Amino acid sequence: MVFFRSVSLLSRLRSRAVQQSNLSNSVRWLQMQSSSDLDLHSQLKELIPEQQERLKKIKTEHGKVQLGNITVDMVLGGMRGMTGLLWETSLLDPDEGIRFRGLSIPECQKLLPGAKPGGEPLPEGLLWLLLTGKVPSKEQVDALSKELRDRATVPDYVYKAIDALPVTAHPMTQFASGVMALQVQSEFQKAYDKGIPKAKYWEPTYEDSLNLIARVPIVASYVYRRIYKDGKIITLDDSLDYGGNFSHMLGFDSPQMQELMRLYVTIHSDHEGGNVSAHTGHLVASALSDPYLSFAAALNGLAGPLHGLANQEVLLWIKSVVDECGENMTTEQLKDYVWKTLNSGKVVPGFGHGVLRKTDPRYTCQREFALKHLPNDPLFQLVSKLYEVVPPILTELGKVKNPWPNVDAHSGVLLNYYGLTEARYFTVLFGVSRSIGICSQLIWDRALGLPLERPKSVTMEWLENHCKKAASS
Repeated sequence: MVFFRSVSLLSRLRSRAVQQSNLSNSVRWLQMQSSSDLDLHSQLKELIPEQQERLKKIKTEHGKVQLGNITVDMVLGGMRGMTGLLWETSLLDPDEGIRFRGLSIPECQKLLPGAKPGGEPLPEGLLWLLLTGKVPSKEQVDALSKELRDRATVPDYVYKAIDALPVTAHPMTQFASGVMALQVQSEFQKAYDKGIPKAKYWEPTYEDSLNLIARVPIVASYVYRRIYKDGKIITLDDSLDYGGNFSHMLGFDSPQMQELMRLYVTIHSDHEGGNVSAHTGHLVASALSDPYLSFAAALNGLAGPLHGLANQEVLLWIKSVVDECGENMTTEQLKDYVWKTLNSGKVVPGFGHGVLRKTDPRYTCQREFALKHLPNDPLFQLVSKLYEVVPPILTELGKVKNPWPNVDAHSGVLLNYYGLTEARYFTVLFGVSRSIGICSQLIWDRALGLPLERPKSVTMEWLENHCKKAASS
């Protein structure tokens, strides 16, 4: 794979990649697409043999190379800092944040096609990028958008499965149940039951994955309308793209809200493989569970308060600040409330990250969106003030490795501004977005023949004995 030197922006990206050795490998095969080949499946089919040989070469030539030392702290600390997972679609750097196939978020905003010139990137374009490592043309994105609309059919029994739950059930419970009901139509399960060569596992996985990606916005919007809008359903608009349609089916048709949804889905889609939802999806899929089963498991991980549910907690906490201190609070009042939260044994939601050590670029691009479209919104101004107040307090506290805001610190305020005020639903939006990243990697898991995941576990007694032996040797 080579870069097309006639594209000046990608040439500059190539120069930057040469300067940064850790980035050069990740963008090694990035290129601009020609507009002639509009079929994503055929593109992927051409790429897979090369990547299979690449993986085989790595295993043959470097299989015994050590990647680091495992410490007791890592075993007891949630495996943080432990390299143990292949994830091709994105890579998270502690200082510069996420890169999708080597491209940062600002670079994706510049390179990926939008619904209009200069608009936010279309999620379909990111899906193409994650799967192929190539920046698609607008024609290719439009063709993929149409394909996803054609795949977006949800059987009645899916709605009935959701309707069997109380309307008061958490939106994530209803959403995950709907995804599980979609599994009935799994192409992978049908092919596996009939007997399919391992080398072809990726093909029914591809079909399931694109079907799932296409259908989850319909299921998610059904859950929203069922809970909050008296069950009045809005059908898909065949003239809209993926993000625009999701916004439309939820009931929000303003051009700015549709642009926000395109940005939201794009930046929430993938965050390398170690986070709970991504790792869960990969782990379950490694047992050859189909994409529906794997993604439903990932959603249940995403629903946890320490993962995707955090975006719900942020808006609720921000509104509690306003309730107690008023919209025109002073900086000192805000500091006092932050300390009150911390001294009560709680965390300030939206700040800190398990890997990042700087401000999350997903926060930054949302802030730029707010500065452009809603600079005078009181809640946005409060978020801006928190950006100034919270990090110094967390640094003073001394217990936080990263005091800076993450993606969750901003998303709820933007959604709230455009009328999507139901905080309990926010994690469902996150889940729809994450289908793109998890399913893209799942296709590559099958294409590369990645094995069943089975790490070794130990007891505390084993650790004690091992450490005694290490100390005496």
